[in-house]
Amino acid sequence: MTRRGRRFRTALTVFTASGALAGAALTGAAPASGAESATDIAPGVEYTQLDIPAAKGVAHAHVLNVDLRNPHVRVDLLYPGAVASREPVSELADSRGAVAGVNGDFFNITETQHPGVEATGATVGPAIASGRGLKAAVPDGQRFGPALPPGTTTEDVFGVGVDRRARLDSVALDGSVRSPDGTWPLGGFNQYALPVGSVGAFTADWGSVSRVRATCGTDTNRAAPCSTDTYEVTVRHGRVVSAADAPGSGPIAPDTTVLVGREAGAQELRKLSVGEWVGVRHRLVAKTSRVPYRFAVGGYPMMTDGVPLPGLDDRTAAVRTAVGFSDHGRRMQLLALDGAPEYRNGLTIAEVTAAMKELGSQDAFSLDGGGSTTMVARQAGEDSVSVLNHPSGGAERPVPNGIGVFAGPVTRRQVMASGCPRCQPSR
Repeated sequence: MTRRGRRFRTALTVFTASGALAGAALTGAAPASGAESATDIAPGVEYTQLDIPAAKGVAHAHVLNVDLRNPHVRVDLLYPGAVASREPVSELADSRGAVAGVNGDFFNITETQHPGVEATGATVGPAIASGRGLKAAVPDGQRFGPALPPGTTTEDVFGVGVDRRARLDSVALDGSVRSPDGTWPLGGFNQYALPVGSVGAFTADWGSVSRVRATCGTDTNRAAPCSTDTYEVTVRHGRVVSAADAPGSGPIAPDTTVLVGREAGAQELRKLSVGEWVGVRHRLVAKTSRVPYRFAVGGYPMMTDGVPLPGLDDRTAAVRTAVGFSDHGRRMQLLALDGAPEYRNGLTIAEVTAAMKELGSQDAFSLDGGGSTTMVARQAGEDSVSVLNHPSGGAERPVPNGIGVFAGPVTRRQVMASGCPRCQPSR
């Protein structure tokens, strides 16, 4: 804990976390007040609880402090093995062998604006897991979640690089489609909404959910009707094997890319013939960092270099999840508010930013909140994690991704679950 964090803990009521982790049950009363204490989840991973006075009442916070300097501590993306899929955070953590974790990015949770169109469950922003890019960001106007602070976009990410340091950045898609007829830019990669007039690529990482949602809405209006000018081409081993007038569904083979076009993008795809050669290239590129990301998750920044972003919402209070870092990215702080009835008013974005600063964060980033807010950790001697906070919906909400904290040598089970079987476990 930093000196700033210790000062914060003396200014607020800190709840005991000794013995069994308090708040693990999903029902019942909120934890009772006690002496200042902290629990070591694992070497380099510490858990505390505290009360945060706020304009709309006291909020109760669960906090994980993670020492990224510890060589046995790692952070990676938790996800169900497909972009368009969801599972509770506890299941995501247990399947990967994580010792702790929180929920991640905002996501395509409903499609009431497009009756008959399947909600994909896919996240808004970019996602990188075990060094491998899974998806790019949807257009700003297609996002789910509260309004973005001025100057931020859906491409903003929090992540940890291969240098083991946490950082904020924005991650953009760099890709193209090449054929004998020419080359055009790729507008999307495994994302639930494509820019108007573009072509998007879908791979095995997408999953089996319908791709129709990718052609609905516009860059500025999520509720706009679905496009009536669409086309889909399936490319296998670099050759077109089939085409259709509408996006399809079902699993995509590892050696296959499905190209979905809308408007001008659909017109380009109609030029392709079965058997024709097509080359598809895609990668996720960080705007400022030259250090590759080990993992990255979407959301939006709230504070950089100790200064809150201008225009942060100071009116709407809610249960929230946030992540921050200090010591030049060597320490990470994860915060999840409790959703028990007595604490459900939560914090505004401005208030949670101030709380992260008092906890010692120099940079802070907002993740999905409300019914998604979940923090889990593994108690000493247990084989599975427990839920530390009270989810505001009364039970865990299935989510598409999260931030996982791992401790100890990398096992083969963790390697296989990461979706990167070519990675080597520690010996």
